[in-house]
Amino acid sequence: MNSFIEELKWRGLFADMMPGTDEQLNKEMTTAYIGFDPTADSLHIGSLIQIKILAHFQQHGHKPIALVGGATGMIGDPSGKSAERNLLDEATLLHYVNCLKNQLSRFLDFSGSGENKAELVNNYDWMKNISFLDFAKNVGKNITVNYMMAKDSVKKRFSGESGADGMSFTEFTYQLIQGYDFLHLYQNNNVKLQMGGSDQWGNITTGTELIRRKAQGEAFALTVPLITKADGSKFGKSESGENYWLDKKKTSPYKFYQFWLNATDDDAERFIKFYTFLAKEEIEDLIEDHKTAPHERKLQKKLAEEVTVWVHGREEYEKALKASEILFGRSTAEDLVSLDEETFLDIFDGVPQKEVAKADVLGINIVDLLSEKSGFLKSKSEATRELKGNAISVNKDKINEVYTANESDLIDGKFLLLQKGKKSYFIVKVI
Repeated sequence: MNSFIEELKWRGLFADMMPGTDEQLNKEMTTAYIGFDPTADSLHIGSLIQIKILAHFQQHGHKPIALVGGATGMIGDPSGKSAERNLLDEATLLHYVNCLKNQLSRFLDFSGSGENKAELVNNYDWMKNISFLDFAKNVGKNITVNYMMAKDSVKKRFSGESGADGMSFTEFTYQLIQGYDFLHLYQNNNVKLQMGGSDQWGNITTGTELIRRKAQGEAFALTVPLITKADGSKFGKSESGENYWLDKKKTSPYKFYQFWLNATDDDAERFIKFYTFLAKEEIEDLIEDHKTAPHERKLQKKLAEEVTVWVHGREEYEKALKASEILFGRSTAEDLVSLDEETFLDIFDGVPQKEVAKADVLGINIVDLLSEKSGFLKSKSEATRELKGNAISVNKDKINEVYTANESDLIDGKFLLLQKGKKSYFIVKVI
C-alpha cells in the first residue's frame, strides 16, 4: 500500500478512493488538489483536515495544490447543505480569496525549487473569460443530465430529504464547474488526483468522468471522512453555534487552545491522530499514558499544544497556556497584567464588570473601591470584614486594608480584577 494512503488509514482519515489511486501514487510523484470555497475572510477548524491532508501529501513526496474557489464561491456547493448559499458581490469575494490565500500559505511549503513545492490557484482566473455558450458547448455536452441527477447530493435536494425545496439551476451547475476545474488542472498543471471530504465524492468523480470523456485521460479521487464528535454531534462549533476560526482576530489563540483542551477523552484519542503530525508510536504511548491517569489530561494537553502551535505558532501557544493557568492560580500578577484585552476578557467571559473613572480607582482606599465605587461588595462594612478575613484579591494577589491600586496594576492599561474567595470575580474597567 502507498505510504500516504497507509498514513491516512491508521489516522482514521480515509473514506474512499477510485480504483488505481494506490498504483498512481506508487508510480510517480503525483499532483493533487483540494478546493476551499471563500465564504468568509478566514478558514475555520472545519478546514483543518483538508489542509492537513495536503500537508501529509507533500510530506510523502507528492505535490499539493490548494485551490481557492473564486468562481465556485459565487455559486455555492449543494453537498451536505439544505439551503442555497448567499451570493457574494465581486469585491467581497476578492477580499475573501486574498485572505484565504494568505492563510493557506502558512500551512504548506511553497518555497524552494523542489518539484513538489505547493501551489495556490484560483479557479476564477480560468473561469472569468469563459462565456456561457462556450461552457455549454465545450463542457456541458460531455456530461448528461441523467449522470448529474444520479449524484447523491443532487438527489437529496430534489427528493426533499435534506429539508430543501429543490435546487436552482445555478447550484445544479456546481458539479460541472468543479469538474471543469479538475479538467483544467489536469491539462495545465498535470493534476491527476482530487481529494476532499466524503460529501464531495460526486463532484470529484464528475471531474474524473469529464477528463475521461473530454481529454481521454485517467484521473483519480480520494476522500476523507466528515469529522464529528465521538457522540455523533457536530464538530467545530461552540455551544452557541459560533465557528472557531483560524484567524486570531476572529477567535483568540486562548479560545482556540481551550477548544482542544476541553475535548472529551474519546474525542482527544481520535483528534490527536486527526489533527497532529505526531508519529504513530508517540500517539500510542500518549494514549496508554492517558489511560493510566486520565485525570491528568495528558492527551488533551498535548493535542491542544500541537494544534495551537501548528495554527498560531509557539509564542501564541505559550501565551494561551499562561492565560489558561491564571484561572487555576498557577500564575503571577505580572502574568495577568501582561495579558491583552481580548485574552483577558476571553478568560473571564461572563464575569460582571463596571466602568469606573480612573480617579475613583487609582490611589483611593480599597474599602471604597470594593464597595461604593465599584459596587462589587454591598457595603464598606462587608468590604472591611472580607479584607480582615483575607478573602479579597486584586489581580489574583491577596490584599489587605492598606492596599491602593496604581497604574502598574492595570491589565492592558485599563482593567482591575477583583476577587472574593475562590470563585466570585468582578472586573473594574478604568475609564
